Amino acid sequence: MTFDERYRAIDSRDTRFDGQFVTAVRSTGIYCRPSCPARTPKPSNVTFYPTSAAAHEAGFRACKRCLPEAAPGSPQWNLRGDTAGRAMRLIADGVVEREGVPGLARRLGYSPRHLTRLLTTELGAGPLALSRAHRAQTARMLLVGTDLAAADVAFSSGFASVRQFNDTVREVFGMSPLELRARRRLVPGTRAVVPAPGAIDLVLPHRGPLDADGLFAWMAARAVDEAERATPSSFARTLRLAGGPAWFELRLDDAGRMRLRARLTHLGDLSTLVTRARRLFDLDADPIAVDEALAQHSALAPLVAGLPGIRVPGAADPHEMLIRAMVGQQITVVAARTALSALTVALGESVDGFDGATRLFPSMAAIAEHGADVLRGPAARIRSIVGAAAALADGTLPLTTGDDGADQRAALLAMPGIGPWTADYVRMRVLGDPDVFLPGDVAVRSGAVAAGLPSEPKPLTEWAARTAPWRSYLTAHLWRAVPPRPPRVRRGAASDLQKEAST
Repeated sequence: MTFDERYRAIDSRDTRFDGQFVTAVRSTGIYCRPSCPARTPKPSNVTFYPTSAAAHEAGFRACKRCLPEAAPGSPQWNLRGDTAGRAMRLIADGVVEREGVPGLARRLGYSPRHLTRLLTTELGAGPLALSRAHRAQTARMLLVGTDLAAADVAFSSGFASVRQFNDTVREVFGMSPLELRARRRLVPGTRAVVPAPGAIDLVLPHRGPLDADGLFAWMAARAVDEAERATPSSFARTLRLAGGPAWFELRLDDAGRMRLRARLTHLGDLSTLVTRARRLFDLDADPIAVDEALAQHSALAPLVAGLPGIRVPGAADPHEMLIRAMVGQQITVVAARTALSALTVALGESVDGFDGATRLFPSMAAIAEHGADVLRGPAARIRSIVGAAAALADGTLPLTTGDDGADQRAALLAMPGIGPWTADYVRMRVLGDPDVFLPGDVAVRSGAVAAGLPSEPKPLTEWAARTAPWRSYLTAHLWRAVPPRPPRVRRGAASDLQKEAST
């Protein structure tokens, strides 16, 4: 966006741009979200920054009125496949806290010095400053959304000490942690509470409309027994994190807000869990921009009108996502769920105290060692799944949210048993790439026919190109447009929807 485009956005207080950039005002030393209700500053006093970390580094502090750190995350980190976008995804996942800047640089293929120089040029701040800003955002969220003790908030946010936490909050927000907590805004009749030690209940903000029913239905159709639990209005699962097993539930509250309820072995994993929950439900998307772009095409306008705010489900764990996609190849969603449930019951680690979820999805090492004893089907397919798990377990096949899209696809295609559909589907789910299309997916082609689009892969691909860079959302609409299946008239009939995502 140009300066003038950004200035028009803040002049109109357009909430669609919250989280996509911040507005720093030199006359006040404060930076705001684009929709801040304060008087629009003069253009000569304004500097726009791509991240709050860049504003911090330039000496500005967050506005106490609009709290820019509370805005949903920017969708550009999924749109951008460059080093800056990959770095931001990894920083949000807690890589700097776990591995330091050298670990982040190693994952991206740069030296720490060069990565710092690159990010400073692109985003106005280096990896340490970007990570500190992310910790500050998490701290604010916990201070205003829970009754956790300040010391617990500090360590849950990734700070090394309470003093560092206090100093950062004062520097970023111009208030002490307790002063910030006193300003929290609760819905009348509710209280921010911690139900039990290690438990969290938070609101996860998002932009525009949200097709929550579609997300919950997607998860319910694919929920793995003993590791996941889904209802028409909620989804819960266990997750393996650095500090130990965790559990989370996503649900809508009475005010229509998405809420996260979580229990963790180690509170320091909270920031990572929040990031993964947001990615799973695509909460950083800009649905208004997506819907406006897709609705320009007459064939898609009815689909968009019927399902505003459609989202593309992400992945809570990249390695698990690949295994689920491979198991789901060439079989129905129901059959894939049965196979994955059997795998989890046989090889998943038992956990206690997680509200009905009793197991973790199997580790890659467990699948590599014992998967052949549990999986059923063609021997070649089983060897491919077990081989992929072994490659993930020993690091031969890297698979993270910070991968370069083209490199990730090439690495997956080099693995036995992984074809273009699986590689592209994993890229859509793991990287959150908004511009992936699956022309070979039979469900996509079925939905295309229902929408009046070409059904053959080549002409359908050519037509889909006009919806770039939102082809993942086109794919989601076509999945949803598949006509209801008629009742089965005989047992064992093969489903033509075999490649609809099984995860």
